[in-house]
Amino acid sequence: MLKAVLFDDEHIVLKGLMKLIVWSECGVELVATAQNGKTALEAVRQFKPDIVLTDIRMPGIDGLELIRTIRKESPHTVCIVFSGYNEYDYVKTAINLGVIDYLEKPITIEKIREAIKKAVDHIYERSEMTELKKQSNQSRIEKNTLDLLIKGEDAVAKWVDNFGTDSRSVTAVTVLASSDEQFRFSDDPAHYAVYIRNGEENIIVLFHINSQNETWKERLNKLSDILVCSGKTYNHLGEASKSYKEALHAFRYGRYLEGNGWVSFDDLEDPNTVQLNRSEKEEALLFDLRLGNKQEFMRKLDNYLDDFKKRVIDPDIAEIELLKLIFQCMEAAKETGGNPSEIFPQGYMPQKELRHKKTREEAVIWISQELEKIIDWVVGIRQKFKHVAVEKAIRYMEDHYGRDLSQQEVARHVNMNVTYFSLLFKEQMELSYIKYLTKIRMERAKELLMEGMSIQEISEQVGYYHARHFTEVFKKHIGVTPGQYRMKGNGS
Repeated sequence: MLKAVLFDDEHIVLKGLMKLIVWSECGVELVATAQNGKTALEAVRQFKPDIVLTDIRMPGIDGLELIRTIRKESPHTVCIVFSGYNEYDYVKTAINLGVIDYLEKPITIEKIREAIKKAVDHIYERSEMTELKKQSNQSRIEKNTLDLLIKGEDAVAKWVDNFGTDSRSVTAVTVLASSDEQFRFSDDPAHYAVYIRNGEENIIVLFHINSQNETWKERLNKLSDILVCSGKTYNHLGEASKSYKEALHAFRYGRYLEGNGWVSFDDLEDPNTVQLNRSEKEEALLFDLRLGNKQEFMRKLDNYLDDFKKRVIDPDIAEIELLKLIFQCMEAAKETGGNPSEIFPQGYMPQKELRHKKTREEAVIWISQELEKIIDWVVGIRQKFKHVAVEKAIRYMEDHYGRDLSQQEVARHVNMNVTYFSLLFKEQMELSYIKYLTKIRMERAKELLMEGMSIQEISEQVGYYHARHFTEVFKKHIGVTPGQYRMKGNGS
């Protein structure tokens, strides 16, 4: 309910208006009255009313001077004045001060009600306009930011125009994809977050004001119940589109590998081998190829080729597109660490084979057969090597868990592409690499706690630089703090 105050030097007028007007029916609560300007100003400052009803002539500070002060201190307060002096100068001054209504005495109940209704309507209309402007501006920011993610450099100028002078303070940009539409970062002067819902994608774009400040990473490190995946951070706005593609790429694999928590693009891939100019359908095919999921791979391949046959496309372009697909699958097959010559002989040149196909139907049948050979080979290699590779990886992790041990390093140790290794590890151990490494570290930490070592020393021994971070991880996985675990083990 809106708050109102009523000022008049005549006691009988105050009493009459207080009793005869049912203020609540007007959507207003009368919170204070006064009979002189000084007391009136004190009431305004104390109660911060939405509506001020005041006589012009009052002792101490007159009504016009009171309104001048109110306009300076609280410009959104709505003022209604009334007076028995119907002089032009009074009316002109009151209007120039922005009063919403000027009533002549004697005041009728009907006139005062109309004036209050007018003030209430004005306040709500103004509030609605402010909210609409806010929503409109937010919508424009989201649209221009989405254009930046899709169009890259071509959308930078428009984005800068929309953000105005604030855009000059942006030093870098990072794009994230979240499984939870409600996920938010806390307000932080180091960055500005824009949240976008694009189809089924929940996207967060962090515009960094201070790229050296990484408090946003601390927020992500504490995630346990949702999945958030990030692309790389770029110093130029035009590269936001790269970070966007990387975030979506990480999200696809993160859903399979992690379930929940933070997955960074850099944690998943060797940046020198990743191609992000693939279509969504091509990416989906490669995903199932790496998983060795033949049934899903062939189903998606059939759909891909059915769509391909329906398109009106130049034969040369069609040939390039099919070759691109087979080369991508061959590269993905190499990630297994096996020898691709087992599938195709040395000197194999699919472009020559494809060129001999006279019709699109022949080309489609041929490509389907070739890709089926690849998926069959990948399935066989996975069964043959996965136990040995994962066991070798685990031994290496157990020997080196006490330092910063990246997934890339372990993958290199077992001679595998990091993406393929991460999928294979998850399949074999039913835990992602990072979760298994954390499990090793926590088991060792429990042993060291029983040996009486300090928390800081244990933290460093098991690969955490900060005892606070170690304590948070320990409690998350074990259910109690390291100190509580030690006390429990000692029977305290």
